[in-house]
Amino acid sequence: MEENQVVSMPRIGDPAPEFKAVTTQGNINFPADYKGSWVILFSHPADFTPVCTSEFMTFASMEAKFNEANCKLVGLSVDGLYSHIAWLRTIKDKIEYKGMKDVEVKFPLIEDITMEVATKYGMIQPGESNTKAVRAVFYIDPKGVIRTIIYYPLSMGRNFDELYRVLIGLQTADAFSVALPADWRPGDDVIVPTAGSCGVAKERMESKDEMHCYDWFFCTKPLDKDKVLKTVLKK
Repeated sequence: MEENQVVSMPRIGDPAPEFKAVTTQGNINFPADYKGSWVILFSHPADFTPVCTSEFMTFASMEAKFNEANCKLVGLSVDGLYSHIAWLRTIKDKIEYKGMKDVEVKFPLIEDITMEVATKYGMIQPGESNTKAVRAVFYIDPKGVIRTIIYYPLSMGRNFDELYRVLIGLQTADAFSVALPADWRPGDDVIVPTAGSCGVAKERMESKDEMHCYDWFFCTKPLDKDKVLKTVLKK
């Protein structure tokens, strides 16, 4: 990438940029192949590197948990297919980390040696590296729309509790037409969307007694954890 080249940065609310790619699980047409599912598309700097290895082992160990929430995982780096295959085989055959071993990565890992996909998604950031993708995370909804974007530098591994929390939170906000406060987790109170005043908001709620207002612009109500999980997770 040229030093002064402008980096393309998709934004929240944009349609996910389309591409076709070769992966460790065959060819994909993105995001069309994933219509109807949430997708976490994420990049890593390079194969055979320690931080990336710890992340891939964690993603693979949590894949079933993401799938239960109707979410597919798709990885990417600018390495070639044979490098990907050799690295994933090494992870399965040789690496034991934090109780994880014999970890098989079954989700697709995109070959992007031309950096075409990484450039489309703004994953190459010259301030970090001209030749490696940063640790980008894109949440794409079942309609193919980007809903959340998180970037980490090359030196920082991702927080997987937070990655999962964001997924559940996005689906909860959609399903119940609410907003979520800081550090929200299923079972916590949710925020009633602003309706001009809490008095107006109460008039619109079926169960007025459940709502608590801290001031006219800040009202919450309970949302049962089981109700959230039954709505979000596959039965």
